[in-house]
Amino acid sequence: MSKAFDEIQMGLTDAIKHAKGKRSKAVEHVPEEVNVKAIRVGTGMSQQTFCATFGISLGTLRHWEQGLRSPRGTARVLLKVVQDSPRTVIKAISK
Repeated sequence: MSKAFDEIQMGLTDAIKHAKGKRSKAVEHVPEEVNVKAIRVGTGMSQQTFCATFGISLGTLRHWEQGLRSPRGTARVLLKVVQDSPRTVIKAISK
């Protein structure tokens, strides 16, 4: 067998061990929780204003705030930036 095949096979074997809860070399990355409601409240905005300002649907925001769903990808990044510097984001998107 080729070296590539052997490496893939070892990786799959290790992934199976990890999935079964056995000791493996796998590293699991769990993103930190994003408290969307706290971010919104920190801006002093209502749900409607927050959604209109940052281009988020009201239904999505409500699902995030209720813990039914979690923001992912670029939405997650936007929320983290809003958390740290809401005025900067608002200024940037107002241009």
